[in-house]
Amino acid sequence: MIPRRRAAVYTVTDAPKPMSEDIRYRQRRYLISMGIRTVCFVGAVVAAMLGAPWWLVFLLVVGAVFLPYISVIFANGGREPQPSARFTDESPSRNEISGRRPEIGS
Repeated sequence: MIPRRRAAVYTVTDAPKPMSEDIRYRQRRYLISMGIRTVCFVGAVVAAMLGAPWWLVFLLVVGAVFLPYISVIFANGGREPQPSARFTDESPSRNEISGRRPEIGS
């Protein structure tokens, strides 16, 4: 007897997030990062004008310079991997029913 291959069972939880939801998430993350970059830039200018310590101005400038690169890398990183739920039925005590399946209403 040739062993039959079990049919793959797909669940709703296997479906990935809609592309629009993924794009919205990445856009939001990018805009937040660019907002932080703007704050770093304006903060560096204001801190330098007010005579703040050089390390603070330097830190804010570094943030303003490198945040765009980091933001673009994360925004273009692609879709996030989604965990999928798998239902496995590996119980040895369960036997397949042989013969015809019962009809509805019989």
